[in-house]
Amino acid sequence: MPDDQSFDLAGCLARVRIHDQIAARQLVEHLYPLVIRIVRAHLPRRVAEEDLAQEVFLKMFTRLEQYQGAVPFPHWVSRIALTTCIDHLRAQMRRPEYRWADLSENEAEVLEAITADESGAAPDEALEARELVHRLLDQLKPADRMVIQMLDLEQKTIAEISSLTGWNSSLVKVRAFRARRKLQKLFAELKKKEGS
Repeated sequence: MPDDQSFDLAGCLARVRIHDQIAARQLVEHLYPLVIRIVRAHLPRRVAEEDLAQEVFLKMFTRLEQYQGAVPFPHWVSRIALTTCIDHLRAQMRRPEYRWADLSENEAEVLEAITADESGAAPDEALEARELVHRLLDQLKPADRMVIQMLDLEQKTIAEISSLTGWNSSLVKVRAFRARRKLQKLFAELKKKEGS
């Protein structure tokens, strides 16, 4: 979020509540960097980031009367953004799992190279490996995928994840442990199907 200390968030919210369209536009402009960062970090496949950000803002405005001020407003909006991303990820869970045959020849080679623990992959192989990791992550439950993505890919701490999601630290740790086991199982199944 921008470090614009001159922005009067409380005043802007008060004007938005009385249906001031200019204040609503200013609020969206102020919160846009926060929302788009969350959306990009948790963007489901086949969903445009601008569409998802717009959905987050729509939910923010329709639920504005529910905001009681118990947490900072940007924190409240970030929870809406995370929940919206999770909802879209859940919708994507209704698809068959990937098989080795679903991978391109290059993706299969990259996966084999990763399992052989070869180092010094070329940049295009690194990109393919990243795409493959995301394909495997897409097979996890949305909440598990989000925990792994924040913890391992974004290098967030348990406390940061707990703050963003509202889960206690024990739940974050358990979800991460189970998600990693599931990823290992998915990877092993993919490797096994390659042999058949």
